[in-house]
Amino acid sequence: MDEQPNLRNLVEEISNFSEDSVVPRVPSATAKALPAIGRVTEIAGSGSQILMDAATMLALQADSDPSVSMSGQVGSQVKMAVGDSWLIANVRTMKIGDAGEILAAIDFLGEGSKGSAGRMTNFRRGVTRYPIPGCDVLPVTTEDLRSVFAADNSPHIEIGTVYPTEDIRGTLYVDQMLSKHFAILGSTGTGKSTSVALILHRISQLSPEGHIVMIDPHGEYSAAFNDCGELFNVDNLQLPYWLMNFEEHCEVLLTTSGAERQRDGDILAKTLLAARTKGKNLETLVKVTVDSPIPYLLTDLSTILTNEMGKLDRAGDTAPFQRLKTKIDELRADPRYNFMFSGMLVSDSMGSFLAKLFRLPSHGRPISIVDVSGVPSDITSVVVSVLARMVFDYALWSRTEAQRPLLLVCEEAHRYVPKDETSSGQAVRRILERIAKEGRKYGVSLGLITQRPSDLAEGVLSQCGTIIAMRLNNDRDQACVRAAMPEGARGFLDAIPALRNRECIVCGEGVAIPIRVRFDDLEPEKRPASSDPSFATLWRETGGEEGIINRTIKRWRGHGR
Repeated sequence: MDEQPNLRNLVEEISNFSEDSVVPRVPSATAKALPAIGRVTEIAGSGSQILMDAATMLALQADSDPSVSMSGQVGSQVKMAVGDSWLIANVRTMKIGDAGEILAAIDFLGEGSKGSAGRMTNFRRGVTRYPIPGCDVLPVTTEDLRSVFAADNSPHIEIGTVYPTEDIRGTLYVDQMLSKHFAILGSTGTGKSTSVALILHRISQLSPEGHIVMIDPHGEYSAAFNDCGELFNVDNLQLPYWLMNFEEHCEVLLTTSGAERQRDGDILAKTLLAARTKGKNLETLVKVTVDSPIPYLLTDLSTILTNEMGKLDRAGDTAPFQRLKTKIDELRADPRYNFMFSGMLVSDSMGSFLAKLFRLPSHGRPISIVDVSGVPSDITSVVVSVLARMVFDYALWSRTEAQRPLLLVCEEAHRYVPKDETSSGQAVRRILERIAKEGRKYGVSLGLITQRPSDLAEGVLSQCGTIIAMRLNNDRDQACVRAAMPEGARGFLDAIPALRNRECIVCGEGVAIPIRVRFDDLEPEKRPASSDPSFATLWRETGGEEGIINRTIKRWRGHGR
């Protein structure tokens, strides 16, 4: 019976409890509507200027929602109500006005429908209606961002967590990213190689019967793809020399310049065509040119050069023939070139070579890692040129067959597509530029990876529909990326020098809107061999130096790894 008075007293205490005794809290995104942090003052086609209230922004920094607490800061998102839609924008710059107010420039990203209770749904890129000056600017909540970054039913991979949230996943749409090419940029030591491995692993898990060829100039990726890739190096590549076209033959065999090079090239064209057609049933070949990938013997080419030399009236005219014969003999005798110019590569192995290189079929191992670190430096560009051209030409000539799209990933891309048009190795530059411009038509995707985007040929980076930019410290590199990024993403660029390791800005076709993402951790066995050594730790260790030196010298002298 005593419980009734006690219950009455408790109710009275609650009723008389003063709200003044409660510690004030910033409104939560889920508790009630958030206050406006500013208003629109100026409208332009792709962006706008807003006036923000400093006191409200400072108060919101204590909010438990990280997206709300970041609202209004550079790189964060804000929203505006336009009719029955929410308009999302990114804050690009901030400054103090003449009267002490905060002025910010924003870039419009897209819009979503305003649902019940003001929730945002069906976010889509692009803007159909613009706000008018005086429109309130509101902070974006994590729930809003969840709607913005929610992946649709298109094939996609998750690569990390969207900044500044803690649980919203950053996704890449695979078809959109690969069909329009992509580039991964970042200074040395930012985690670029590990990020590349992560993306390729996720793509391989999504599509285990894919066809990916990666050019690996440092031999660092072989350890990362033991479970889903095949490794090719100078020991097992077996790249037939007769797959080279005429331009690539010239880069390997011609040693002169100017007028002499032109004459040597004319002689090579005539004799090479004769070698390709010697002993062949031309009725089965509709058209044979110096570029046709038809097997021939190097000894036949030397014999034809000798025969042509014997037809000359003056002995002094034999110098071009002698130069070509001497270079051919050098290549045949030098064991460093056995992977390409061996006498064992004369049979017609083109079908088997393409099958193993392009993973046709892949048998669950869709990636070919071509380690060119052991290739002599004077023909590395030619080897990469032949591999890249095989990818493009196969796609070109197989258009009437069941389509098998190919992805060519080129690490250290600035080596092969340099800005300098006078440097050697122009064959690889031309084929990679052609893939960048025309590959999409034939089902060839190009992935460029570089730490020096400013050294890439002009126009190549602009052909990449998706750009994944990690930290870049060089001003020229930042300017190059800024020029290649779409207008709405340029507000993110100011954050590029301040990104942490394994963080990136992603913009373009592969994402709904530009995002800042922290990459997921990759299992140690799936990481490339590119980690930095710990000098402080390793310089405290000793022992076994004699064995290390002896084993190293043995591999060094035998060109083994």
